[in-house]
Amino acid sequence: MIYKFNGYQPVVHESSFVHPQAAVTGNVIIGKNVYIGPGAAIRGDWGQIIIEDGCNVQENCTIHMFPGVTVRLMQDAHIGHGAIIHGATIGKNVLVGMNAVIMDRAVIGDHSIIGALTFIPADANIPERKVVVGNPFKIIKDASDEMIAWKSEGTKIYQQLPADLENTLEPCEPLRSVPEDLKIQDSGYAPWKSNG
Repeated sequence: MIYKFNGYQPVVHESSFVHPQAAVTGNVIIGKNVYIGPGAAIRGDWGQIIIEDGCNVQENCTIHMFPGVTVRLMQDAHIGHGAIIHGATIGKNVLVGMNAVIMDRAVIGDHSIIGALTFIPADANIPERKVVVGNPFKIIKDASDEMIAWKSEGTKIYQQLPADLENTLEPCEPLRSVPEDLKIQDSGYAPWKSNG
């Protein structure tokens, strides 16, 4: 759901998809080809949230801030399931892993990879192209070209997802038995390996 708050009405580009079970409130700007998953809470009530083109904010993420702060997810940022971004700036093409927490005024440099469950405290400054893990966080190495390419390919899948959802998502009743063509199988689903 999209909510106007205190005179601020969210802006969502028409090419983006906000799941009906997400909550986008107030002073929020969402750019092109952005995916916002179900359960995400993007709350621009006390400050502004800018989600630039090509980002994705996956299921059950929270984005918020202290009063007067702007949160920015720069182009192609990839925010994994359950992550919390509170008053931080996420650089271009950054991967934030599942259930990571990034706190106030932290800045994550472009092309960095933040591991799942990592805690980045307030005022931390992560340089570009770093791999960061742990609680407390630790920079363990530089992000290689191969790692960045892998991240970028994953983000491309999410950039296609808004159009796929727009074209095929619809509420339905469940089937009551498993059709023969859906019986237990190895789907082999690996879109990142496609040649197309």
